[in-house]
Amino acid sequence: MLHSRFVVPGRQTAHVAFTDRHGGYSSGDFSSFNLARHVGDGEELVAANRSALAQVLGLSAERLSFVSQVHGTAVHEVAELADARAGAEADAQVTAQPGIGLVIMVADCTPVLLADTDAGVIGAVHAGRPGMAAGVVPETLARMRALGAETIHAIIGPSVCPRCYEVPAELRDAVAAVEPVAASVSVSGTPALDVAGAVAEQLRREGAVIDHFSRTCTKESEDLYSYRRQQRTGRFAGVIWLQ
Repeated sequence: MLHSRFVVPGRQTAHVAFTDRHGGYSSGDFSSFNLARHVGDGEELVAANRSALAQVLGLSAERLSFVSQVHGTAVHEVAELADARAGAEADAQVTAQPGIGLVIMVADCTPVLLADTDAGVIGAVHAGRPGMAAGVVPETLARMRALGAETIHAIIGPSVCPRCYEVPAELRDAVAAVEPVAASVSVSGTPALDVAGAVAEQLRREGAVIDHFSRTCTKESEDLYSYRRQQRTGRFAGVIWLQ
């Protein structure tokens, strides 16, 4: 159910968790802890998985904030509990409210969890290739700083590694024109992208402190969902909340 957990200490404490694909109610291609409603899984099964996630995290299901992710740069601010239930179209979330879990779902894209625990501000980012290149990471950091964040700590979760993220040369070159460190080579020697590496570069450039950078590849790990490995599949999540 949980792949890994982290704590960011400070005046407040930020808790971070990444889920895996085990211990849930879904079956078949979505077996078994799929948290996404948009992939073709049964609605009641996803609801049961989300309730189980809330329980294992020690939160109520209504305090988990999910967004409709579209590979853009919009940042959803959860200013009150009602905002957590809004289902906003966004690829990042920020809040200064304790006890609200910001959830980002992925299956190869890079999940980034952010916290300034002294200021009491957290963020969660879905950084896929389009969003990373468009600037969703610096946009989220700016929104956090507008809420009072200063020293922002980052935890980068599992994503597809550059060995496995083969792309056409034209696409690699277009992304590298925005973020040069994204250019890479696959295990077979073909053009590839290192989206997580580019995300890390953006974080450093914006003055964030990277506390953890997962080297687990979603395509290589059978414990995680991967769209590149199996297009009909579920989504795992990164969650962060203040306590």
